[in-house]
Amino acid sequence: MINLIFYIALTLTIFLVLALLLAPVILRPSRAARRILEMVQSDRPDQRSVGGKERMQETILSMAKGVQSRFGLAEDEKLKKRLMSAGFRSSGSIGAYSSSRLGGPLIGIAIGSFIRPNTIFWALSIAVAFYLIPDMWLGIMVKKRRERIRKSLPDALDLLVICVDAGLGLDQAMLRVGQELAISHPDINQEFMQINLEQLAGKHRLEAWRSAADRTQIAEFSSFVTMLTQADRFGTPIVRALSRFSDEIRMKRRHRAEEMAAKTKIKILFPLVLFIFPCIFVVLLAPAILNITRNMQMFK
Repeated sequence: MINLIFYIALTLTIFLVLALLLAPVILRPSRAARRILEMVQSDRPDQRSVGGKERMQETILSMAKGVQSRFGLAEDEKLKKRLMSAGFRSSGSIGAYSSSRLGGPLIGIAIGSFIRPNTIFWALSIAVAFYLIPDMWLGIMVKKRRERIRKSLPDALDLLVICVDAGLGLDQAMLRVGQELAISHPDINQEFMQINLEQLAGKHRLEAWRSAADRTQIAEFSSFVTMLTQADRFGTPIVRALSRFSDEIRMKRRHRAEEMAAKTKIKILFPLVLFIFPCIFVVLLAPAILNITRNMQMFK
């Protein structure tokens, strides 16, 4: 009976904590509603009557934000940059990530409590694993997105050279290239669209390029931004600079492919020794071993 009450209390505690953590994601207004609220916002005192449902939502949201800030899971710039580097730009991504990091250990403790031998060990181990899984998953998503941007950069540079050579300005060329690569390379499209939106919002061109390099953290993209900055500062013809940089990027990609091909000779040794050679030995030596054993039985 005591164990049953303990499990019921633990389940209710986990449910309430998860509800508080997911409240900013579930109860947040839609994008259209937020846009309407921004348009109708004024400095005049609000004289309308607030209903009980709105008061409850505000109370739950404030409690959820207080819980997140107390556990150190409030919004910070470093986490926001990591999420943007992984491609998550929505307003609820930070809340979902924080909720998973705080709710995961609670779920792990609940799962580990059902394992009878070494219950404390399994509960702590599963809780630590569930706490680390969101961060590891986010790191994997960041690496995959950087690799996709690195692979799509030569194609984007070739299209930039064509657009600029056709008479478009650099900003218009980036916008056009981003639209053309929206299906085949959506990640580079997001970066180019973000650069265009930041420039429309009033940010200087060089600052928008540098912020894109900080988000991606790719050596090739940083070199691309440095090249554009130098061309804009010293008045170098942009078509010539883009053509040379595109050739350099393709040459680096070819060298990287040759390096990876050379490494396969070493990497293939481990599957050969562990999986292929034992099968060959079994096929070659098994008949001889069977014949030897049969002949020894005949002599007996």
